[in-house]
Amino acid sequence: MYYNRKLKNDVLKHLKYFPFVVILGARQSGKTTLAKNLIESLGKEAIYLDLELDSDLNRLSEPEMFFNLNKDKCVIIDEVQRMPNIFPVLRGIIDLKRVAGRFLLLGSANSHLLKLSSESLAGRVSYTELPGLLLEEVGYNNLNDLWFRGAFPEAFLLSENDIRPIWFNSFIKTITERDLPQLGLKVSSRTVLRFIRMIASNQGGLLNKSNFANSLSISSVQVSEILDYLNAVFLIRILEPYHINIGKRITKSSKVYIRDSGLMHFLNSIPDLNSLFGNQLVGFSWEGFCIEQIIGNLSEAFTWYFYRTQDQAECDLVLCKGDKPLICIEFKLSLQPKRSKGFTNVINDLKTNENYIIIPECSEAYPLSDNIMVTDLKKFISENL
Repeated sequence: MYYNRKLKNDVLKHLKYFPFVVILGARQSGKTTLAKNLIESLGKEAIYLDLELDSDLNRLSEPEMFFNLNKDKCVIIDEVQRMPNIFPVLRGIIDLKRVAGRFLLLGSANSHLLKLSSESLAGRVSYTELPGLLLEEVGYNNLNDLWFRGAFPEAFLLSENDIRPIWFNSFIKTITERDLPQLGLKVSSRTVLRFIRMIASNQGGLLNKSNFANSLSISSVQVSEILDYLNAVFLIRILEPYHINIGKRITKSSKVYIRDSGLMHFLNSIPDLNSLFGNQLVGFSWEGFCIEQIIGNLSEAFTWYFYRTQDQAECDLVLCKGDKPLICIEFKLSLQPKRSKGFTNVINDLKTNENYIIIPECSEAYPLSDNIMVTDLKKFISENL
């Protein structure tokens, strides 16, 4: 089954203006499927190369010759970070014939690929990120399934709960035993997997590098390196604290999440939705899921943070434009949430006019106070983003 991805129209628009369009996203997030689905809408012939296949790598043994042979086609290159020496060649090819939509590059290593491409393709390239499946794409009536199963298309479509852990086990082994070492991470896959499980068991917790280092018997430098690599392959979300021009003692540690809720449940051995509701991590799971859904719907005009002061004023997500806070959000699993002093203090600190408590289900949004609305995820996304 194919879900029509929200990003499709953005990619098609970019292909009309830029010689290179890069789609970034986690392994198995649907980049390849999206790219192949785009082919019929390109208005020109396309050729697809997967650099995880030796046969396609061999086709690029003489890349300049290959690209000149296919100069009137859109060349789609999947897992392009596996061939870093191709970027200077691509720049030369484009400089000889600068035509929009010549290359569509797909990559699952964010910072690594950005560094490689920005050095060679500056001014010639646009970047988009494909998130996991969004509620809008699968239907809002599938919220619980998407939350529990996660947003990787293949994992979401596996209705059998006993098969999904096998899929996630294969996925995480591929990341830790192949992808990260190929990108240059020199830490053992066993240590990296333990690191990932620690993050999952403390979903949404403050990042304490010393605790990770002591628990894993590695250095703080190695902790930072692992975090950078996990962030680069879209496995984790590092949420930074908002602390701009606030005259208070602010928590300056970041928060860290496993980005995909289904993977987070697998890493914590949570077998089904009923078990999730009996688990102490259920609230943090809901928080992380909502954060990914909201960020996945945001335009590039927004930035996002959390907010916490030393005197316990706290907000799960602050949406900003530039440095200006616009929206404060709390995530609650209760169907009858109550106004907290901490959230009220955040609103007073940041002076935001729009503030929300997002709960799983709400037949109609309603005010909890003069400046706090209670709503559900569907209504918030459809009415605000």
